[in-house]
Amino acid sequence: MSSIHRFNGEGTQFEWEGVPVRDYGASGFEGVVKHVLIGEDDGAPNFVVRYFQVAPGKASRLEQHPHEHGVVILQGRARVQINDDFYELGEKDAIFISGNDLHQLTALGDEPLGFICVIPRKDR
Repeated sequence: MSSIHRFNGEGTQFEWEGVPVRDYGASGFEGVVKHVLIGEDDGAPNFVVRYFQVAPGKASRLEQHPHEHGVVILQGRARVQINDDFYELGEKDAIFISGNDLHQLTALGDEPLGFICVIPRKDR
């Protein structure tokens, strides 16, 4: 069954109707939250679309997985690590992270970093 989640955020707070804000799920990552915009609860069998918001100066986990990621930055600036390489990216920049690549996104500047991340559902 199809579903719709209307955007109802303001300013730097991105929120969607019917989508709970979830803690990132690990100690030491306060200031990082995620929203599952499209996923299992929507009946999506093949992929998951998530929105992450990272407070200024905070970072996502440094991690690697067998699945790839598609990332689009919606707000803020990021220092992105992919394996041993580092990039500074900003709003509207897109990133493809190959499976098994080590990766991390760190918020730069004074505003939150917000990005969409798409992954295959079977490898959540």
